[in-house]
Amino acid sequence: MIHFGREVTGNLDAVLRREWLVTNGIGGYAMGALGGARTRRYHSLLTASLQPPTRRTLMIANLDAWLEIDGRRSPLVTHEWAAGVVLPDGYRHLESFALEGTIPTFTWGIGDVQVTQRIWMEHGRNTTYLTYTYTRGHSDVRLMLKPLCTYLDHHKLTKGGYPIDVEAVDPPWPGGQAISVQPHPARTSPLPQPFTILTNHGTIQPGPEWWWSFHLAQEKLRGLESQEDLFTAGTIIADLNLGETLAVVFTAESDPPVPWQDALDAEQQRQRDLISRASLPDHTPDWIAQLVLAADQFIVSRDIGGQPGKSVLAGYPWFSDWGRDTMIALPGLALATGRYEEGAAILRTYARFASQGMLPNRFPDAGQQPDYNTVDASLWYFQAVYACCQESGFDHPVIQDVYPVLVDILEWYSKGTRYNIHQDPADGLLFAGEAGSQLTWMDAKIDDWVVTPRVGKPVEINALWYNALRIAAEIAARLDHPDDADRFSQMADRAHTSFNDRFWYNAGYLYDVIDGPNGDDPPLRPNQLFAVSLPFDLLDKDKARAVVTICARELLTSFGLRSLAPDETDYVGNYGGDPLQRDSCYHQGTVWAWLIGPFVSAHYKVYGDAQTALSYLQPMADHLSDHGLGSISEIFDGDPPHTARGCIAQAWSVAEVLRAWRELVPALELEKTV
Repeated sequence: MIHFGREVTGNLDAVLRREWLVTNGIGGYAMGALGGARTRRYHSLLTASLQPPTRRTLMIANLDAWLEIDGRRSPLVTHEWAAGVVLPDGYRHLESFALEGTIPTFTWGIGDVQVTQRIWMEHGRNTTYLTYTYTRGHSDVRLMLKPLCTYLDHHKLTKGGYPIDVEAVDPPWPGGQAISVQPHPARTSPLPQPFTILTNHGTIQPGPEWWWSFHLAQEKLRGLESQEDLFTAGTIIADLNLGETLAVVFTAESDPPVPWQDALDAEQQRQRDLISRASLPDHTPDWIAQLVLAADQFIVSRDIGGQPGKSVLAGYPWFSDWGRDTMIALPGLALATGRYEEGAAILRTYARFASQGMLPNRFPDAGQQPDYNTVDASLWYFQAVYACCQESGFDHPVIQDVYPVLVDILEWYSKGTRYNIHQDPADGLLFAGEAGSQLTWMDAKIDDWVVTPRVGKPVEINALWYNALRIAAEIAARLDHPDDADRFSQMADRAHTSFNDRFWYNAGYLYDVIDGPNGDDPPLRPNQLFAVSLPFDLLDKDKARAVVTICARELLTSFGLRSLAPDETDYVGNYGGDPLQRDSCYHQGTVWAWLIGPFVSAHYKVYGDAQTALSYLQPMADHLSDHGLGSISEIFDGDPPHTARGCIAQAWSVAEVLRAWRELVPALELEKTV
């Protein structure tokens, strides 16, 4: 369990840089800073996914909360205003914070009075529960709460002044109250669907009122507009006796929510089941179990032509589901956690969207048709399929189902598909890219400027290409397609020879790209690690060890690998600033957490020391108490102390730590017995 006392909760900077996240399995979420002040446009108590997992719509932004004890009021909320004022400063009354599974739990202490607050979402529904329980004290206690609301796409900011309709509706529970809220923003057509605010007791006094000029500190740091308006829907007032609980429910669903205690019991049991399903070995550290729960937050439902499917949200709060991220993350999120059928469902979902041998790069958040501007999503698909083979066997039905898709990908990539992706007949390697395109995971683009274009034959793309051919050959043999097996094996043999002939750079490592517009590209980047870490080896032992050694010396940090070595001309050691500044350094030295997985796998391959390889994951245990609590961030500064940046919770960051840990624990246990 992650836990802080006043050594953290009493420090404004400390409670604003740490953020909690709860999710509902269909793309909806709630999140906020530990101190209560909204620092991002995405902070909310209900962001509903109206077309799962997209059309994410922010409805309840915050809750202005006050506790009255014997007539004296104290804040349980913190607001930061555009005028530069922090008022009220309720974080000073936060006695402790704990993450119970993924349920943020706040303990407020004022004198002898103690009130415990919990926040969670109902799985599969756009419904958030908040409870306040009077857990200690001898005084009369009253809670006064004002939900601070909006209604807009979660990427946007609210500018106030439009009309709001609020009306009392029949409550679903005896003694409770309920109001329906219908905003009327002029730019929204048709009118947004109403959402509902409910309580289990007390009163709700409807009364919409605009509150102006909240300051969003993280938006300002990101060089974006940082002022927002919100409206209150009314005031909730409830007197509490010792041991009583006030439950407040926010929902975008049309049918009534279940009572709060049933909802809490169900969510706690669901999380226990997730841990049980993961079948973690004895003596598994608590932080790995926490990551099993973090993994669950990224796996979401996606409707496929009226049929249920599964996908992976790349990161919270702003990413939708991306093909590349999904395939990289699948082994760690689904297979390392024992969720084999969900892993198979994800493979089937993406197979439905294969087009000219390509998988979608991104499903837009508004639900439009997917983008296909990626060379490696399809190649990572082979890795995800092969991981399923290893976990569930080659006779699993999904392998038979997706085999035609694997063959189709290889045939399109061989003859040529979008963006000049094709097998070079001269050497059997894969070429990708054209002017203005960004097809690899290093995909930052600013207007017409592609920051790291990597047109030509990128090293990790060809490592993935070789592995895809070997995987296809093995699956073809298992499924009794001998002609395919022979054809793909011959293609793999040729790619292997050409890779070793072409990619070795005389400085003692691999070129990042060969045959680019300006020749071969030698900057030291981490992409070469995939020539070692992937299942089918490309390099001899000496070269493989050289690659791991130089990456360890120049790129490795506590939280992942730098995207460019510090001695390179274009290196930028700190990530920040406006969108132009951030995108220009996104892959120019910024540390990426997900790369720790391939590094650990490659290190074990060349040194055979599981204990040492696993030690590189240990700093992540401490990181779970910072930035996105209980999860792993997207990126970090290249320069020490490697401050966390970007998304507070990133799918492939969590997944690659879980995958690498699960891969090496059996080897570690074997080492202990020798």
